[in-house]
Amino acid sequence: MIDLPAVGGEDDVLTQPTRARLFALLSELRRPVGTAELAERLELHPNGIRLHLERLEREGLVQRVRVRQPRGRPSDTWTIAHDARPGGQAPQAYRDLGCWLARALRTPAGGLRGIESTGRQIGRELAPGQHADPSSLETSLRALGFNPVATRRGSDQLSICLRNCPYRDAVHENQRAICTLHRGITRGLLDVLHPRAKLTAFVPGDPDQAGCLIELGGVTAGG
Repeated sequence: MIDLPAVGGEDDVLTQPTRARLFALLSELRRPVGTAELAERLELHPNGIRLHLERLEREGLVQRVRVRQPRGRPSDTWTIAHDARPGGQAPQAYRDLGCWLARALRTPAGGLRGIESTGRQIGRELAPGQHADPSSLETSLRALGFNPVATRRGSDQLSICLRNCPYRDAVHENQRAICTLHRGITRGLLDVLHPRAKLTAFVPGDPDQAGCLIELGGVTAGG
């Protein structure tokens, strides 16, 4: 889940409690969510939730996708925007990271191998469920704060560039451990979201500049 940085003042869109809760909920769910479900989870009226979502959309924090229905008007689903900057800052995510690293240290298999294995288990737990949509991995990485941008290369090759590192301060302390944990999380997400896909490359970058690269094979348009 993305940690919300300190808000910048009265004009910051996330100073409003309901909007802050909506943004946090979307980052936690890691998938497109309909207006009605968000309203039900927050125990608020859908009309009011829609107004808050539209304000978040105008501020570039969430994006709307219209899904066609067999009958009637298309329905709206919402996700965190790929370049969202809550509080005007690039997302960070340290609360979960500390718990994940502590968990990795308790694994019987030590060293980097144990860290990656634990990360893979965590990735499976984080995955929002089985999805045929190739963008489901991108959505999950976006919710974790990585600002991913996916590029299709051929019929079953997918390249994902991560334009933000939410763990950048921790990476400065021990890049091998943190990036190994993230590689494991990515593998775990793939186990659930794209079980036929293969992680063909995982190339870390400078945490301050970002640009880490994930290369996938076997990801077809149908999942």
